[in-house]
Amino acid sequence: MKKKNRQPPEAETAAQQVVEIRIQEMQAGERVDKIVTAEIEELSRSTVQKLIKERFITVNAAPVKASHRLEAGDLVLVRVPSPQPVEIHPEAIPLTILYEDAALIVVDKPAGMVTHPAYGHTSGTLVNALLAHCPPLAQMDDLERAGIVHRLDKDTSGIIVVAKTEAVRQALQAQFKAREVQKTYLALVEGHLDPAQGVIKAAIGRDPKNRKRMAVLRGGRKAITAYRGLEFFDQHCLVQVEPKTGRTHQIRVHMAFLRHPIAGDRVYGYRKQRLPLKRHFLHAQHIRFRHPQTEQVVEFCTDLPPELATLLARLRGQVSQIAPWASA
Repeated sequence: MKKKNRQPPEAETAAQQVVEIRIQEMQAGERVDKIVTAEIEELSRSTVQKLIKERFITVNAAPVKASHRLEAGDLVLVRVPSPQPVEIHPEAIPLTILYEDAALIVVDKPAGMVTHPAYGHTSGTLVNALLAHCPPLAQMDDLERAGIVHRLDKDTSGIIVVAKTEAVRQALQAQFKAREVQKTYLALVEGHLDPAQGVIKAAIGRDPKNRKRMAVLRGGRKAITAYRGLEFFDQHCLVQVEPKTGRTHQIRVHMAFLRHPIAGDRVYGYRKQRLPLKRHFLHAQHIRFRHPQTEQVVEFCTDLPPELATLLARLRGQVSQIAPWASA
């Protein structure tokens, strides 16, 4: 029995990261593959099932099947193998291009698309699509980024800026570092924010209990987010959010810190959602920066994708109160 429960040597040596998930009462009865997929959003369900089969994932130190039902108090240990070097190939994936010139491309990324290749996502990413759309990006110093200056989470939709040359990439990154780039997001959060507008100043770092998640931590990196409630519904609030810093999962972590997590966020929000969302309601709507070549201030905006716009229209059909500053 002890031999059966041991993690195979290859899993121990190949593991890049170890994530521990302690199962809560509200998670009891769920399948292990479903819980791991929800907790580690970078991994697809098929990838999680493959890791379970290869015994990279255990429950209470024992290998299980993907269909195994969890109990409160169970400890799920996930070993995420180091990504193997892979060739990144161009893929003719349709892209919504908001703007393009000789220096840069502004893309409207859909939810569900991973920005950069990672373990379990070596194809179908924004990088694969960009290499097909603009082959010279393959000559960039960092092929895995292919000129992408900033990133969005897999299930966050909206604007991403891509540099076509190394000089443009460095110039844009300098603007981001100096906090000269203005980014605006739309988010639907649980409950009503009180006060309706404000600034969140709470340092963010790796969650010591789950290294794949972020958390508000003493000693974390400085993180600042400004927000304004725009519309108030029965149980939700539409919020305009401006991150002043660029920490991983910053908006999602800060909203959860206020106890108003983003609707549809199963990592930082509620396990059982009140709304029919297959993704979290977070959209990078607007960006403003200096064009690295012309030095002119440029800005780009994109509408909510259909699934979010339809849900918002449904909420507006109920009780809706518009904030004074939103109607001006």
